[in-house]
Amino acid sequence: MPSLWLADRVESASPPALDDGEVAADVIVVGAGITGMTTAVLLARAGKRVVVVEARHVGAGTTGNTTGKVSLLQGTKLSRIAARHGQDVVKGYVTGNLEGRDWLLRHCEDHGLDAQREDAFSYAQSASGVADARAELNACREAGLPADWAEEADVPFPFAGGVRLRDQAQIDPLPFLQSLVVEFETHGGRLIEGVRVRSVSGNGPVRLEVSPDDADSPDQNRVSMTAQQCVLATGIPILDRGAFFARLQPSRSYCLAFDVPGDVTRSMFLSVDSPTRSVRYAPRADGDKLVVGGGGHTVGRADSPAKSVDQLRRWAELHYPGAVETHYWSAQDYSPIDELPYVGPLTPGNETLFVATGFDKWGMTNGVASGLALSSRILGGRMDWAQAFSSWRTRELAGLGTAVKANLEVGFHLAKGWVSPITNHPSPAEGTGVVSGPPWNLHADCVVDGVHHRTSPVCPHLGGIVSWNDADQAWECPLHGSRFSPDGSLLEGPATHGLSHSG
Repeated sequence: MPSLWLADRVESASPPALDDGEVAADVIVVGAGITGMTTAVLLARAGKRVVVVEARHVGAGTTGNTTGKVSLLQGTKLSRIAARHGQDVVKGYVTGNLEGRDWLLRHCEDHGLDAQREDAFSYAQSASGVADARAELNACREAGLPADWAEEADVPFPFAGGVRLRDQAQIDPLPFLQSLVVEFETHGGRLIEGVRVRSVSGNGPVRLEVSPDDADSPDQNRVSMTAQQCVLATGIPILDRGAFFARLQPSRSYCLAFDVPGDVTRSMFLSVDSPTRSVRYAPRADGDKLVVGGGGHTVGRADSPAKSVDQLRRWAELHYPGAVETHYWSAQDYSPIDELPYVGPLTPGNETLFVATGFDKWGMTNGVASGLALSSRILGGRMDWAQAFSSWRTRELAGLGTAVKANLEVGFHLAKGWVSPITNHPSPAEGTGVVSGPPWNLHADCVVDGVHHRTSPVCPHLGGIVSWNDADQAWECPLHGSRFSPDGSLLEGPATHGLSHSG
């Protein structure tokens, strides 16, 4: 299920050259998505010795599976921030996103990369969503953005009015990432793909223990790396220090690309009411494609994601008659408890380990802004707007109620996972997976492409019991969003190794 962006560009990671002794650097960046590569480029430009470590390949995570919208209009994001923190914080958040957007677009222009400048809409699908859209309009205007109200739009789907912000942008994220890699290596940086970080210890120097992502055991072929500082740009931190796993809610969302007869919708649209519908076009060599997104859910807690994807598919085919599906993919994002990203020290006062997370589906601008903020901090500078992105803040109390509710739900799903599967199920059908057995002998069984897989269902992070995602055909932990392939191999953390094999 490669995304539209990755479908023709996926390359196997070259065997990691780690047999030449311990790897040492000034800064090690973990994760080769937009945040990690932007941070690495900025540090390498300044003369730092930088190594980027990526478990799979460049863009394999959220960046390669994004919708690629580069917009300051982000659904109802600004009005939600304003409700919790006030307009001064909204202005800081907008300034950071503005700098991130402009840096990205300058890079595209300087390197001959295509970026389409289009209007963005946060719109209501029905009358019930109009109040939320108007609240977003007010938040935009108070933050100084030149947004206006559109009573109607030239679209084939229901539109009850919405906010419009002109001259935003959309990109194919892969050429952008690839150009960052080229610049990074030109400045002496080293990119190591196919290697997963298993542990991080120390406090300047930092020691990372890594091993090949496809190792049969996480302890197999381990190699040490050392650096004075380390940036975790992994979607959700792979370290439990700072308890970011308890301050974020992981969500999975889905995208479909279509060939459509006639003209496609040119502007970018995102609904403010449910079910979420996201629309953009993507220019390709064989013509423009329609990209439709939605169907989001908390990771591991949906009964049948495939049904939501089918509803998204039918929505597109209803409103764009003759649409022919060409691509399907999904992405994982992390929503912070108080609406603001976490960018800065992993623990208070620590200037050795840094984190960037909580972009809430807006990584194209927030990821670059994070790179700007982190590189500036590491190099001894500061950006005033970065306070709105702080990884530790007293105003996080504004999200305390949300955090309590979220972690009560985590506790519920932890108990439910251990108690519910008390009987054995029949062998699963093709494309399905089940967890069965008594609590002392649980096992997870699935059948994919005619192959039966059996693993332990216990997530190695904090002991949650995984559930089956029938859209992605993967195991998902309902606690903090770790995901695993049918055979139990780790896809993404906070877990740092896969499910154990079950007899």
